[in-house]
Amino acid sequence: MKRLLTLLTLLPMLCAALPFQTQAATRLTYSNFFPPTNHQSRLAEEWCREVEKRTGGKVAIEYYPGSTLTKAKQCYDGVVEGISDLGLSCLAYSRGRFPVMAAVDLPLGYTSAAQATATANAVYAHFKPAELDDVEVMYFNGHGPGLLFTATTPVRTLEDLKGLKIRSTGNSAQLVKALGGTPVAKPMPENYQLLQKGVVDGSMHPIESNKSFKLGEVCTFGTDSFDVAYTTVFFIVMNKDKWNALDADSQKIIREINTEWAVRHAAAWDEADVIGRQFLLDQGGQIFKLNAEETVRWKTAAQPVIDNYIKEADAKGLNGREIIDFTLSTLQE
Repeated sequence: MKRLLTLLTLLPMLCAALPFQTQAATRLTYSNFFPPTNHQSRLAEEWCREVEKRTGGKVAIEYYPGSTLTKAKQCYDGVVEGISDLGLSCLAYSRGRFPVMAAVDLPLGYTSAAQATATANAVYAHFKPAELDDVEVMYFNGHGPGLLFTATTPVRTLEDLKGLKIRSTGNSAQLVKALGGTPVAKPMPENYQLLQKGVVDGSMHPIESNKSFKLGEVCTFGTDSFDVAYTTVFFIVMNKDKWNALDADSQKIIREINTEWAVRHAAAWDEADVIGRQFLLDQGGQIFKLNAEETVRWKTAAQPVIDNYIKEADAKGLNGREIIDFTLSTLQE
């Protein structure tokens, strides 16, 4: 009996000494369409583990990569509806739904992911757009320069692009149309088969995707058109009710991690671009740089995409010119 009483006395202390994973107060789910081996997917999973570590186990996260919980297009609504508590996908899959943030995706002439990521987060912080009020924004990141890659037809001029079917989404689709191509709106995970089967002639995508999605195996040519390069803004958002249910200390810790991870995502994109470019070349691919005259033609052809954005934003009661001017000034800093 004495031994039993001793054990009962020690039980609370033993429970308190258990590893923090067993004491998690809140369990969350995180959905992501990137395959688990992709650098962005690995970073997302590292974010989950860092949250667990720094909150001392008060927050634990189950990670679901590769569209195993929600597909890329359904990810945002999945977070809003509570199918997942957190989600990573891109705003371009819901064209027209995020009019302020869509400005960042325009063909403004991006040169790096660091530039694109800083711009996306600055635009959100400055305008605090109501379009994202139904979630708690963690942070954004943007990939490096979005460029044109084709399977069998090299593109050195606008005439070469005319009539080609190009996989593209959101504002990149508008760019393809402005340049004379035919946009085909399909998610990135479907891109390889589309190119392999000849359903599309090419793709607008970041350089890194030549390796991470193996697109360098089915694309033979690349066109360096940096003066009209776009980015794609990726969101990491959380269900608002789940966020509000967290204690203040956990929220503070997560915000600190978010700031660090946005920078890490950008660095990973830029490092992956170097690898992706080389991967295409190693498969026997070729990359063409636009000459000065052709560059001017492409910029002129792309300008209506920006002008149209301003008109559409104004029609929604926004100040399109102000949004563009702020985005450009931030991008150029």
